[in-house]
Amino acid sequence: MNITFYGHSCFEVEINGKHLLFDPFISHNPLASHIDISKIKADYILISHGHWDHLADAIEIAKRTNALVISVYEITEWLKKQGLENVHPMNIGGKKIFDFGSIKCVNAVHSSSLPDGSYGGNPMGFVIESSDKNFYFAGDTALTYDMKLIGQYRKIDFAILPIGDNFTMGVDNAIICCKDFINCNDVIGMHFDTNEYIKIDKQEAIRKFKIQGNKLTLLEIGETISK
Repeated sequence: MNITFYGHSCFEVEINGKHLLFDPFISHNPLASHIDISKIKADYILISHGHWDHLADAIEIAKRTNALVISVYEITEWLKKQGLENVHPMNIGGKKIFDFGSIKCVNAVHSSSLPDGSYGGNPMGFVIESSDKNFYFAGDTALTYDMKLIGQYRKIDFAILPIGDNFTMGVDNAIICCKDFINCNDVIGMHFDTNEYIKIDKQEAIRKFKIQGNKLTLLEIGETISK
């Protein structure tokens, strides 16, 4: 399983030869100016909620790749109005099997509106299961007791969690999430450093995780790792 970070909350995860792209916000992110979105592969695009900094490039990439776009019903309906036809609506608690594995939608505590101000439905996170590994992509969320259900539902091999604070949970709450709720000690950080509101001390964040017996990986934009 290969994981590439494209900045903010955008990751490409290659599973069993299929490319899953999460929350594509790249071309409008100054920190990701060196990333050419015309070269990004996507068989599936997963959108956690409707905010601009999570779907800004979704339409362009989906039209080029003909990727299946998966999100909450309200967002897929909005995307159809923007000219996308290859969409699949889901909602919290639902699970669907695809050719790479399965997606289960889980609760996220946040807000969600679309770029034109219309209602974006409920924000979600995703639990991805495959014959390779299982992982949790949290989306934008506060620490919520519902995360305990994820730890009870499946063994999670790694989790992608927001750590920037201010708009989402920060480092301290992310440690509680992985240590006490989802029972996963391998975390990839997201939603940090993109703007002044969510700047973090990266070395201090890594140190805090390590003290608690957990691993925090902070990828450079464009970096790929294997799990």
